[in-house]
Amino acid sequence: MYMEPLKHECGVALVRLLKPLDYYQEKYGSWQYGLSKLYLMMEKQHNRGQEGAGLACVKTLAAPGEEIIYRERSMGAGGISQIFSAVRQRIDEYSAEQRQDMDFVNYHLPYAGEIYMGHLRYSTTGKRGLNYIHPFMRRSNWRAKNLCICANFNMANVPEIFQTIASKGQHPRMMSDTYILLEQLGHRLDRESDRCFEEAKNLGLQDKDITSYIENHIDLSNILKLSAPVWDGGYAIMGVTGSGETFVMRDPWGIRPVFFYKNEEVFAVASERPVLQTTFDIDSEDIIEIKPGEALLLNKNCELRHVQILEPRKFAACSFERVYFSRGSDCDIYQERKTLGRSLIPAVLRAINNELDNTVFSYIPNTAEAAYYGMIEGFENHLNGLKTREIEILIKQKLPSEEFEQKIHNILNRRIRAEKIAWKDIKMRTFIAEGSARNDLAAHVYDITYGALKPYVDNLVVIDDSIVRGTTLRESVIRILDRLHPKRIVIVSSAPQVRYPDFYGIDMSNMDDFIAFRAAIELLKEHKETGRIHSIYQRCKEQLLLPKEEQSEVVRDLYEGFSQEEISNKMAEMLRPDGVTCEIKIVYQTLEGLHTACPVSPGDWYFSGHYPTPGGIMRVNEAFVDFYEHNSDKFDIDKQQY
Repeated sequence: MYMEPLKHECGVALVRLLKPLDYYQEKYGSWQYGLSKLYLMMEKQHNRGQEGAGLACVKTLAAPGEEIIYRERSMGAGGISQIFSAVRQRIDEYSAEQRQDMDFVNYHLPYAGEIYMGHLRYSTTGKRGLNYIHPFMRRSNWRAKNLCICANFNMANVPEIFQTIASKGQHPRMMSDTYILLEQLGHRLDRESDRCFEEAKNLGLQDKDITSYIENHIDLSNILKLSAPVWDGGYAIMGVTGSGETFVMRDPWGIRPVFFYKNEEVFAVASERPVLQTTFDIDSEDIIEIKPGEALLLNKNCELRHVQILEPRKFAACSFERVYFSRGSDCDIYQERKTLGRSLIPAVLRAINNELDNTVFSYIPNTAEAAYYGMIEGFENHLNGLKTREIEILIKQKLPSEEFEQKIHNILNRRIRAEKIAWKDIKMRTFIAEGSARNDLAAHVYDITYGALKPYVDNLVVIDDSIVRGTTLRESVIRILDRLHPKRIVIVSSAPQVRYPDFYGIDMSNMDDFIAFRAAIELLKEHKETGRIHSIYQRCKEQLLLPKEEQSEVVRDLYEGFSQEEISNKMAEMLRPDGVTCEIKIVYQTLEGLHTACPVSPGDWYFSGHYPTPGGIMRVNEAFVDFYEHNSDKFDIDKQQY
């Protein structure tokens, strides 16, 4: 999203080949079939992560002395190209004859494996660097004890998970949720391997026969059932062992999405459905969404099992996925975004005082494009209704034919004025400037279509998928739109007001990041009700003394008594740049409109404050306490009022 960039959840991809590499060499002319599919899946999910990328390859036939798991990671927006270039360089170190000798390929060639796993990362914790790029690995000399994981997730209770594994005597080196889960799962994998070892010994097996027994009898469901109950958050997590055991698991609330496809040649997993459709040229009906709390398990023999690891909880699939994060090429998501745009028609009409003929409609970020199309369709239908009524009245007037034809012509010529107003310009290299000069460059990231509206006469309506912080609106977008001298600027959000932090995979954890929250604080000041802020702080402190499972959501009281329109009007005041004098209005989607448009994704905690997990409730209480203790000196609080 250009107007309000978010750092958000990651993308995952997995390709498990179900035939020997020789099969793909013979049928497709290349044993690199799996590697090519992974590349395409990662590129098609580039929207989900531009901070870094990583891939891992499991080579189950690796000869002793060769690597079992190969891994490549890279930082930066070009991470995908960099990691695959590095893989290509490793492969090209060998001669053409070696690269075509399938015995050599199977046993010795790097990155020639049966399982490929990829990850695209956006930081959700502020922790950056190569050490935080997935996949994460835990090595061992025993194939079955090697573990590699990657995930699209964020745990809301990392300290609790940390304590769980520390209490077993482990000493984790990082307070990173991925690293901690790797150690937790690795510990359970060790114990599962020990269980199989004891069984093999009791059967009288020795040496390599014991190793084979362990690899053939490891049950990853045992590992997940002992690890997952303490996980609180939204997650789609996948992992592979060095012997080929593979798992993919989704959180029991269904917060994070994950889909799979399987035929006789391949098992593939991705964060988004269209990725699999494009990669394998299949219909949406061929793709299955993994159920909440379910794990898909493939053993080393590629036998697939569906295992319910955790009982499903109240379904809370992330609605922001539908509004913004996921690719709009998904057939359902595209229609939902159009519905979001159509549902805003009444509110926009009020904002422009029904001045339809003197209003130009446009959009800014690419992710709002589908909502824009829906809004335009809605206005065209509305205008057609007006035309119909005007024609009905005209017919009753029984005018002379020439006058009647002219008026009919005028009515039919009325159009919704849809224009491309804002253009995303080349990436401005603001690092070459400092201070105010840098701010000035940042304000020119967009350019506009000059002459697209009648100055001081036309309204300008611009739709975005969401308005979160408002910083870019104030510092750049509104100033640029004002150059056209519209009578009124109306900024429209196809999502409701973002009022609360997220703790399940999106970098939105500070209360005062949100313009809606700051507007509510300003309204409380104006109404001399700042005592409410202190009261909520005290109640949050009290809640934090309780176990997370017993805590209640109290931050929602901050917005009590204020209508959505009041908060939007206050935002418009706060976001007005110096020197801009035209009227500014902000229109938001309603919660009801969101749920009507996106019925399969009821998770709305960003907008409603209804967190699906105990960890989310605990974290929002912590966030408000943190906000209060860092900002209480900035406003006069009447602590006796509440």
